[in-house]
Amino acid sequence: MDIGDIRKEYETSGVSRNELHDDPHKQFERWFNDAVAAELEYPNGMCLATVDSDGAPTVRTVLLKMYDHRGFVFFTNYESKKAVQIKGNSQVALVFPWLELNRQVKITGRAEKISTAESLKYFASRPRGSQLGAWCSPQSQTIDSRAMLENALARMTEKFAKGKIPLPDFWGGYRVVPNSIEFWQGRENRLHDRFMYTLVDDDRWEIQRLAP
Repeated sequence: MDIGDIRKEYETSGVSRNELHDDPHKQFERWFNDAVAAELEYPNGMCLATVDSDGAPTVRTVLLKMYDHRGFVFFTNYESKKAVQIKGNSQVALVFPWLELNRQVKITGRAEKISTAESLKYFASRPRGSQLGAWCSPQSQTIDSRAMLENALARMTEKFAKGKIPLPDFWGGYRVVPNSIEFWQGRENRLHDRFMYTLVDDDRWEIQRLAP
């Protein structure tokens, strides 16, 4: 199979500058709502890129769980590979690949831990099985077998059989505070529409059209 022959023409009406909200968070909300309305399987799925101490990049998919004018929040084990890399270098990047809509949103910014109260509020809303799973997995660490995880789940299920499951002290959220947000809309002949919002001071964003 010649993968070079895999191609698709982007048949969309595109996006113009006067259609964009001056606030990128409001514009993101518009596009996120479009992705939800289109019934994409994971509209909140986003690729998170971090770098290690040698500058080598790592990328993985995580789930957006909250967003507002402060930034974009995901949750993880604070001892995971991504958390260790964020501790060493808090500069990260996100991509929302809404390919079914011929859209992408790319974000760069700084990752910072959210408050324990915010993490607890979200943790309490998770299904009980997901709460137990957070206690069981030494995320990113080498393990001997799946049986180790299943045994840990059995122990935690017994330990927390009664009452609420507490928030692990090694688990919580990160907020990516953006300094740039790019909205990409596929167009015919690969002449895509790209608009970059760049933070120029605490509450003012500059918007520029980029060549595809």
